[in-house]
Amino acid sequence: MCVPDSEEVSEGREILGGGFASGNLHSPMEFSPDAQNESWEKDAILDPVPLRNSFPLDSIGEDAVVSDRKQGSMNNFLPALRSGEWSDIGARSDMEDTHICVEDLAMNFGCKKIGEEAISLYGVFDGHGGKGAAQFVRDQLPRVIVEDADFPLELEKVVARSFMKTDAAFANSCSLESALSSGTTALTAMIFGRSLLVANAGDCRAVLSRRGVAIEMSKDHRPCCMNERMRIESLGGYIDDGYLNGMLGVTRALGDWHIEGLKEGEKGGPLSAEPELKLLTLTKEDEFLIIGSDGLWDVFRSENAVDFVRRRLQEHNNVKLCCTEIVDEAKKRGAIDNLTVVIVCFHLEPPPSITVQRTRVRRSISAEGLQNLKFLLEG
Repeated sequence: MCVPDSEEVSEGREILGGGFASGNLHSPMEFSPDAQNESWEKDAILDPVPLRNSFPLDSIGEDAVVSDRKQGSMNNFLPALRSGEWSDIGARSDMEDTHICVEDLAMNFGCKKIGEEAISLYGVFDGHGGKGAAQFVRDQLPRVIVEDADFPLELEKVVARSFMKTDAAFANSCSLESALSSGTTALTAMIFGRSLLVANAGDCRAVLSRRGVAIEMSKDHRPCCMNERMRIESLGGYIDDGYLNGMLGVTRALGDWHIEGLKEGEKGGPLSAEPELKLLTLTKEDEFLIIGSDGLWDVFRSENAVDFVRRRLQEHNNVKLCCTEIVDEAKKRGAIDNLTVVIVCFHLEPPPSITVQRTRVRRSISAEGLQNLKFLLEG
């Protein structure tokens, strides 16, 4: 079921800054891969994979870059990153969610840098039909990103290409070991200096808090999305009873090579592994990023989640504890799916107390109250 997202952000609010603000992107790189972790089919990883099914959510135009340069002297903000994570099996019989939090991506995967700031990577992977695909993507996608020849100079292209390469590598692994056959959604967030790059394929969601206002950094790839439906039908797929080809509740995912008709075809099948991207320049008004699997968003609207996290951080300023609290709250609200959340804070201090201007539509009951009422009525 597709539920409308939270209150829209006020019109005219500029959320995109320029591209990567730091000049260190052109520093020399030296790679030293760890051979012990290369159990997958590397030849498939290195084959060029065309990006054909979509375009980034937001591209950075010349005007935005010029604007960012003009504001450079006024914005000396550099995020002080703190992160936490928590998972729960929920009411499911198996745990198919997994996640990753890496403070220094290059160093963690054998890339020695000279004079560069760390590139941090956070991700949530929600498996279906088994946990093989989610665990494979969690383990291999970061390495594929680091080993791309254009890393870290062209991160948008690198990340999009790496999703596709990892998907192809998983196909090879499945052909060797059929027990791995499964699929996974994937959402990653990379932070470099003041730049935040979110890549999403599936229905996990990333939400940024900007002074208490929720800014969605991804969109859910579900069959009810009109753009996704048009893309699917152009590739010979169809939506049946709210499912892609009558089988899947998501329209983008890695894996699922074992399901006939989803990924075959000259132009690719209707199930795409290509992520949509969103790039944003962080400012001191940006407080934290919430990354959650769809089990969280089944019972939380984006603005509601931001409100909840802000209150908890104001109370104790403990990111890890905040993650456990929002997962526990999701279970109280009736969440039945696996639950995984990663929260990344951009300040050492808790969010300030402010009055957030809400939508002009008046409500007699809160979004949280509506959700609770729904669960009561459905029994």
